[in-house]
Amino acid sequence: MDKAKPNTKINPGDYSEAEAKTELARLAKTIAHHNALYHGEDAPEISDAEFDALVRQNAAIEAAFPHLIRPDSPSRQVGSGSGGLQRHFAKQKHAVPMLSLDNAFAADELYEFDKRIHRFLNLPLDVAIAYSVEPKIDGLSVSLRYEGGQLVAGITRGDGSVGEDITANLSNITDIPSTLTECDLAVVEIRGEVYMTRQDFLTLNQQQADIGDKVFANPRNAAAGSLRQKDAGITAKRPLKFFAYGMGEMRDTTPFQTHSAFLLACKNWGHKINPATKTCPDIATALAHYQTILDGRPQFAYDIDGVVYKSDRLDFQKRLGHVSRAPRWAIAHKFPAEQAETRLLDIVIQVGRTGAMTPVAKLDPVTVGGVVVANASLHNEDYIRDKDIRIGDLVVVQRAGDVIPQVLAVNKAGRPNTAKRFIYPDKCPSCNAPAIRPEGEAIRRCSGQMTCPAQLIEGLRHFVSRHAFDIDGFGDKQVQQLHEGGVVHEAADIFKTDAIKEWLDGREGWGEVSIANLVAAIEKRREISLDRLIYALGIRQVGQATALLLARHFGDIETLTKAATDTSPTDTSKAPLIDTTKTSLTSIDQIGESVAQDISDFFATDHNRAALARLLAEITILPPPATATTQSAISGKTLVFTGTLTRMSRAEAKARAEALGAKVSSSVSAKTDFVIIGADAGSKSQKARDLGVATLDEEAWEKLINP
Repeated sequence: MDKAKPNTKINPGDYSEAEAKTELARLAKTIAHHNALYHGEDAPEISDAEFDALVRQNAAIEAAFPHLIRPDSPSRQVGSGSGGLQRHFAKQKHAVPMLSLDNAFAADELYEFDKRIHRFLNLPLDVAIAYSVEPKIDGLSVSLRYEGGQLVAGITRGDGSVGEDITANLSNITDIPSTLTECDLAVVEIRGEVYMTRQDFLTLNQQQADIGDKVFANPRNAAAGSLRQKDAGITAKRPLKFFAYGMGEMRDTTPFQTHSAFLLACKNWGHKINPATKTCPDIATALAHYQTILDGRPQFAYDIDGVVYKSDRLDFQKRLGHVSRAPRWAIAHKFPAEQAETRLLDIVIQVGRTGAMTPVAKLDPVTVGGVVVANASLHNEDYIRDKDIRIGDLVVVQRAGDVIPQVLAVNKAGRPNTAKRFIYPDKCPSCNAPAIRPEGEAIRRCSGQMTCPAQLIEGLRHFVSRHAFDIDGFGDKQVQQLHEGGVVHEAADIFKTDAIKEWLDGREGWGEVSIANLVAAIEKRREISLDRLIYALGIRQVGQATALLLARHFGDIETLTKAATDTSPTDTSKAPLIDTTKTSLTSIDQIGESVAQDISDFFATDHNRAALARLLAEITILPPPATATTQSAISGKTLVFTGTLTRMSRAEAKARAEALGAKVSSSVSAKTDFVIIGADAGSKSQKARDLGVATLDEEAWEKLINP
């Protein structure tokens, strides 16, 4: 059998049709052979990397020649007869990010959402904005890519930027057509939700129990677990369904003016649209439809956990754009939390990576919203005291959407005589260091820092997590095992792969292949983008969005470190954050005094800087992902807006400038390229003139960006 790697000397688009047909036949045979060796005989002839290259080459040729996709194509094969489709799922970048949604829980939050859109678009409040209102299905979001009407890829949401290629598994869902009916678009991505009905879920769990296999906690978990099967044959046997709800990339033009028109097109192409979806002329009508869906919730055959509102006009969606993780033009209105009563058996303290000591309720297990809950948050010591929560109490537990379950109240009528008050510890349960409650904060923190085993382990877990270094196969269990084994004490140790291999060799649960896979996953992450590195460091209050802001503003870790630790020549105090640093960090839009202080505290700590230096010796830092931009007159320029703009809101002007490749600052300096002056401009316009910085009125600004 041919063991050769794919013919990568020719780009797929350079094949003639005859050559493509021949190559697809060869690849189908070769991939099936290696799949059979791997799964059926456990005797692979080629490496994972070589196998993946074969699969990628097959997919690339099929994308270029979708009409030549074979019935026995590896992208369509089902079941282990051909060895299963893939041994693991390849990562795939989304052409258009799959963003999350901000959540609202009350009507006044929805009215405020509507007002924000009006303000951003500079529309009077009496101008109604139409919304598409759709049930929020509790399933798994995926993106389906069609080229020339043919399904060529199906990708999970992943982290929003990169998902997993599960095309073959999705191809087994009958609700997902492999060919769109009468669709003449070159490229269209249809986003939607894969789900399982409650009855199908119960039937599946019974079947699983009958054969002694895993049962699932709820329909969403069952749908997600079914989709991520390495053997597509298993997915084919699961009762999965799909609703289309939105669009991704469209090429070359978008022939729709509204979201509702796109959904209608999806229906005409052969997709299913949720029948409860409705276009409402204004936010009040949208809220009325929310209530209709909420009232009818028991009649739905599947789980829904809320309603999604989307601005129906696509030109509004384009203007509104998005913030770091969510679109400005959509929001999820979650249903009220579900509640249940149970007995509080104990209270334990969990120590997080920043030293936060969080009380957790250990409960007599109870089902809340379809999920068995055995642990719930108690927030902090004030919460326990104010609600007079005692060990042994009968408590009300609530679960709202994806929020961690929490103890809401105490049923004091059910309090036994043996109920005990909880004494909050003044020492860390992990390292016995003093537990300090900083003034003005509700959380008590362990003062042990890097000497605290709990903080060390939680920090390492954060470092390898999905949005940080995202090391495949390096989860909580592996972190705990390698740390307790004395192999991994800090982040840099993760990249000492020789030591890890030596320690794992011969240990239970670790064979030659699993060790090699872990090492390969670690080696793959020696190159990391700056924003992921910053997030992975675990600095207090620095999440993904803030890490990306810092990465784009400073450009490299050395400049960030310097900005966070610079001291004034006249400064004699030992405070880690002084005025010059405060100005440097807080000049970044969305970073305030408190966040700046935490950043400075981190980099001012000798231990942190030394650990970072050891880590940097092991890795290569890549530039942060650039904002999607087009070349323009303001690409790479620094702008400042001052005064009141009349043609668009300040927020829209800022978003538009950033989309065109500019950096928007809140202060004028000699490095500023343009100051855009609106009505009633103040001191910034005068400072611009004093520094000789170019100024533009609103009309000149619009001409500059719309030549």
